[in-house]
Amino acid sequence: MNRFRTSQTALALALSAGLVFAAGTALADDTRAQNTDRLAKADSDQPVNDTWITTKVKSSLLADSDVAGMDIRVVTNNGVVGLSGNVESQAQADRAKQIAQDIEGVSRVDDSGLTVGSTDANRGSDENARDNTRDRN
Repeated sequence: MNRFRTSQTALALALSAGLVFAAGTALADDTRAQNTDRLAKADSDQPVNDTWITTKVKSSLLADSDVAGMDIRVVTNNGVVGLSGNVESQAQADRAKQIAQDIEGVSRVDDSGLTVGSTDANRGSDENARDNTRDRN
């Protein structure tokens, strides 16, 4: 188990390094991310620090097994981190916010863009309903 956790941490670090070199920011696509879009469009007084914070938050979300890090968009402007995307539960949303707050340089976390209840979970429910209907026939 500890070996698996070490592999996860190594993967997260490798991903964060790639994100720094590739784009300078770590963003997951979410079309309903109005608050994070507003933060992303604003000019930052500290773009290098914001990029570092975004990368650190995203890699920390990816490394945490209790959070759906791939489904969360992270944007930072002047130390304010905006989180948006879909999470499966309120506990995941709370954990994502806590992870972001624990990063050095973060002044505030806006998690109003996080939506509880994944569309994948709804799709799975629909598939289960179809399977149950087939079983009855």
